[in-house]
Amino acid sequence: MNSVWDNIDYFERLVAEYAGSDFAVAVDSCTNALFLSMMYCRTNYGFERKIEIPKRTYISVPMQAMHAGFGVKFVDNCWTGMYRLEPLPVIDSAQRFTHGMYIKDTLYCLSFHSKKILSIGRGGMILTDNKECYDWLRRSRYDGRSSIYYNDIDNKTVPTLGWHMYMTPEEAVRGIEQFYKTNHNNKDSGSSEDYAIDLAKLNCFDKFI
Repeated sequence: MNSVWDNIDYFERLVAEYAGSDFAVAVDSCTNALFLSMMYCRTNYGFERKIEIPKRTYISVPMQAMHAGFGVKFVDNCWTGMYRLEPLPVIDSAQRFTHGMYIKDTLYCLSFHSKKILSIGRGGMILTDNKECYDWLRRSRYDGRSSIYYNDIDNKTVPTLGWHMYMTPEEAVRGIEQFYKTNHNNKDSGSSEDYAIDLAKLNCFDKFI
């Protein structure tokens, strides 16, 4: 490896091959993986409809939809491991990590939180088979930069605005270590039954519903 940053590329390749996607983009959390995926859809596809989100899931999911400029329709959806944010091609797979899990033509979001199957404490990843989307996500996770090296910045390496949501090399190293300790096939680590609160009843979401 030429740099510690190469660990991130290596971790991404490991997970992409394991999951069955062409590409993977490592970020600092599944929450931000979902946000960037929804922003890509909004920026490139122009979706204006409300996003369907299960009433029983992690609270950050509808929040990120709203931050991305979408309205939300809460649905009574029983799920295990993963679910789709209809009508977007975005999958929240925070509770699933198993061989061949990737679904073609989606932005498939993973969590590496301390409670998840592949646990590094914090982190996430977006799986895709779309090269244009892959390039956009890589830039957008790291301040719009095409290069990981700060001194390489010029008018060609920062073509768009971005966010500060990258995975650190240290997290990637932990991810690589844990990957080789993780089973090839794994049961889902959670489902809608694990979330007792009906998000549709929280007043913080009222004006977005």
